Amino acid sequence: MTQGKTLIIVLVTLLIGFGAGFVVRPVIVPISQPAALGPVPAAPSAEARGRQYFAAHLDEARQVAMRCAAGTARGDECGNAEQAVIEADGQERFKRFMGN
Repeated sequence: MTQGKTLIIVLVTLLIGFGAGFVVRPVIVPISQPAALGPVPAAPSAEARGRQYFAAHLDEARQVAMRCAAGTARGDECGNAEQAVIEADGQERFKRFMGN
């Protein structure tokens, strides 16, 4: 009989604890809100520049690839820049091979 009461008390205590946790959570970890101090500056585009962009701007692609290799940059732009550099180098080697 006491084991049954103990089990019920433990379950009720857990339910109360979980319920209180859901109620108190917004107080413990408040949702961050942007500061209303004035006009918000324009944020840079979150989209990574594509391989076509880097193919048209090879110098910038090489700079981005160097920053990625050094570890100062990362993300989708690294892959796109590296791919554009590899393709451009491959085309240049092919042209030299063919004698053009």
